[in-house]
Parts: sequence; structure tokens; C-alpha cells
Amino acid sequence: MKIKTSSLLILFCVLLNHSLPAQEILKEYIQLGIENNLVLKEKNISTKHSILALKDAKSYFLPAIDFGASYNLATGGRTIDFPVGDLLNNVYSTLNELTQSRQFPQLENVSENFLPNNFYDARIRVSMPLINPDLSYQKDIREKQVQVSEYDLAIYKATLIQDIKLAYFDYCTAHTAIDVIKSSKELVAQNLRDTQSLLTSGSGLPASVLRAESEVENINALMIEAQNRQKNAGYYLNFLLNRPLETELVFEEQTLDWKVIRSLTQEELLSSRPELLQLATLYSIQEIQLKSSQNFWIPRLNTFADLGSQAFNFEFSSQNTAYLFFGLNLSIPIFQGNRNRIQIQRSQLGLENIAIQQNLTENKLILDLKLAKNQLRTSEATYRSAEKKTESSGTYLRLVNRGFKEGTNSLIEFIDARNQYTQAELQKTITAYALLKAQATLERQLLTDTY
Repeated sequence: MKIKTSSLLILFCVLLNHSLPAQEILKEYIQLGIENNLVLKEKNISTKHSILALKDAKSYFLPAIDFGASYNLATGGRTIDFPVGDLLNNVYSTLNELTQSRQFPQLENVSENFLPNNFYDARIRVSMPLINPDLSYQKDIREKQVQVSEYDLAIYKATLIQDIKLAYFDYCTAHTAIDVIKSSKELVAQNLRDTQSLLTSGSGLPASVLRAESEVENINALMIEAQNRQKNAGYYLNFLLNRPLETELVFEEQTLDWKVIRSLTQEELLSSRPELLQLATLYSIQEIQLKSSQNFWIPRLNTFADLGSQAFNFEFSSQNTAYLFFGLNLSIPIFQGNRNRIQIQRSQLGLENIAIQQNLTENKLILDLKLAKNQLRTSEATYRSAEKKTESSGTYLRLVNRGFKEGTNSLIEFIDARNQYTQAELQKTITAYALLKAQATLERQLLTDTY
């Protein structure tokens, strides 16, 4: 049976494409995901909230200036009687007789209402804390909370980069598999045509035609499976990029960088992981809260000064109605129902809880790192094996193809050789991207940006 040389050339071109350098598309997708991902935007907003909370905590160290005013209308209520007339009228009468004048008039008794009527009080108050350790503790806590938000952002960003890589590698795996299957499909279709031609001429067997038709159906099934996998990987990648799910993706052959792979397997540093730094910051926050609880006995001292005016009937005079008032407020806790001791105990339990989380997280990160390294080594070994298998099956296919043309090999032998080569090439494609996925997972564990 005659096999088209062009079909074999197409099949071998797929192998040659693995040597093409370029990963610019993946970089663009990662950048696009960082810019557009909705969860990342939400965490950016949370970080901004933390920064604003820190600015708010710092503002309490500055003087506060407020304007206040009150106006009263009243009638009735308690009164105080002051008998000024009964006390002074006799004295004034005597003085008038002695002086032969009316210089001292007679006075009426006074009755003054406790509730001021038609009375205003307007003032500008300047207040400032002098001694208040709670403000310093709150500022320190807010600063730490900003760091916690930044670490949370870094954690999700690293995970997002990993997810984008894995989704794109799944897409590339399916895309490359489709190319390989298309090449095989041309061979199988040619085999079916040639087998049918032999049967028509009387030199072929019906069983051979049935076998060829079965191979065509098998290739079609593989094609449908690969296309669906490509669609699903594309949907997920577009979801991560916050784009319409049907947005077309660009395929770009991904290459293996063995130098990077070797360096990743040697890396052991975990102290820079944001998960550990975040827990360390939370531990510092809990320490600050414990210190704040233990210093409950420190007095709180505030000062204030009022510049204002008060009078009846909206009168104003810089000498008679204006006033300047200065004061200090001192607060010393004596007994508060043991609430302070309870708060100290709660803070101590919080420290113990975070310490346990630190130990657990560190152990888990060490475990994940070892598993990721082992997976990378396993994927590398699997890829090496698939690479050798592809080379040997390719050589075997060429030999069987030549023997089939010369009549020394049967159709079944050619189909088996072709199947072996197709499966080997598919396996090599899958293992190559499995190795890239293992590399991306290990990069996530070590937080190395090699994309």
C-alpha cells in the first residue's frame, strides 16, 4: 500500500515544533489575569481599606478642633429667691436721710429661674490626648494589618499565576494532541482508501477494511475528546482572565528549560513564603493586644480649651460675654469587674493559637515542597521515557512503512506501528506539559517567577 510522504512529514513537523522558543503569550495572559481578575481586585480594595484605617489611627495623635453651640428657651422649673430688697432697702433709706439725697434707690426682691431663657453658648474647642497608650497600640496594630492584607494579596497572586499556567498548559496539551491526531487521521484515512481499493481489485480482505474503518472511528473519538478538553481548558483560562468564556486563545509552543528545572529542585528556602510572614505578623498583632491589655492601669490624660461666648438675647461683648476655658480630663481604672484580666487571658490564648497555626502551616509547606519536588522528578523521568519511546516507535514506523511498501510487512503490522507511534507522540506531549505543570506547582511553592 502506498503511503503519502507528505502525511509523514506533517507528523514529524509536530515533533520539530517542540524546539521553538517563545513563551510571550503566557506572560501576556498572566499579566492580563493580574490586571483583570475579580478576586484580586477585591483583595486590592481590602488592602486600601487597611491603609485608610492606618491613616485614621494616626489622626488621633493630632489636635481635634470642633465648633459647638447651644441655644435655650425655658419657662417654669425651679427658682431661687434672693431677698435683696429686704436686705438693703432699710440701709439705703438711712443713707438717703444722712446724705439728704436719693442716691440709693429702693430695690425689689429677686427670683431667678434655674433654667436659662433665651440663652446661647457658642464655642470652639481644641482637644488633644496627652497620655493614652491605646492610641499607640492601635496605630501599631493597623500597621500590621496593612502587612497582613499585602501578604494575603501576594498569596492569591501567586496562586492565580499558578492557576493560569496550569490552565494554559492544559490548553496547549489538548491543542498539540489535536495536531498529532489530525496527522494520524490523514494516515488512517489513506489506509482506508487503499484497503478499499485492494478489496475492489480482489487482492484485499473484508476484515482489513473493517479494521481500517475501526481505526478511523477510533481516531475520530480521540479527536472529539481532545477538542472538548481544549474547550474546557480555554473556558477556565478565560474565567481566570475575567473575559468572555468563548474568547479565542492563542496557542504558543512551550519549551522545557532544564536549567530552571535543575535549580528548582535544589531550592529549599521557605522563610520568604507570605503564608509564614502573614502568620508572624498576626502573632505580632496578638502580642500588641496582650501588651495593651496588661497596661490597662496606665492613666489616660486629655486636655481641652474652649474659646467661646455666652449671654442672653444674643448679646456679644468681648469683655462681658466672651470666655476662655481650659481643662484636663484624667481617668484611672480601679475596678471593672475583672474584664481586664479576662482580656489578658484571651490575648494569651490567641498567641497560643497562632503559634499552633504557624507550626502546622510550616509543616504543611515543607510537605507540599517535598511532594512538588518529587512530582517534578517523576514527571521528568516520565518525559525522558516517553521521549525515548517516541524515537524508537518513530524508527519502527519508518521501517515497517518501508517494508509494507515492499510487501514484506502486512497491513496489521503497519497499523500497529502507526498506533504505537501515535500513542508515543501523544504520551510525549502529555508528559511534556505534565512536566511544565509540575514545574509551575514547584515555582508556586518556592514563589519563583520564571515565566
